Amino acid sequence: MKKIEAIIRKSKFDQVRDALLQVEVNFFSYWDVTGVGNEKKGHVYRGVSYSTTDIQRRYISIVVSDAFVDRTIEAILKSAYTGNVGDGKIVVSEVLEAYRIRTREKGQESLN
Repeated sequence: MKKIEAIIRKSKFDQVRDALLQVEVNFFSYWDVTGVGNEKKGHVYRGVSYSTTDIQRRYISIVVSDAFVDRTIEAILKSAYTGNVGDGKIVVSEVLEAYRIRTREKGQESLN
């Protein structure tokens, strides 16, 4: 099992969610986060300067079986892409164990 964590643009969330549902990733958690990125210059809009050092993003956390890792990553890469600085990051890590509280299932069975 793997944990896939993605930090994406808020504006791309609906597309990422739909792409994940299309590849049968039906359960994940997400929340709004603020981070600091590589872009150091500010933006001016209607004469007002805005800082871009604090970046609003959406954080997605998904635990999948090994069979779903590649399709999950590909779905996020395709749907979150704009080609501009700030598209986000994906991090993959090992999950040692998972449990479904209601049924007490563990391992792969707890993910289905």
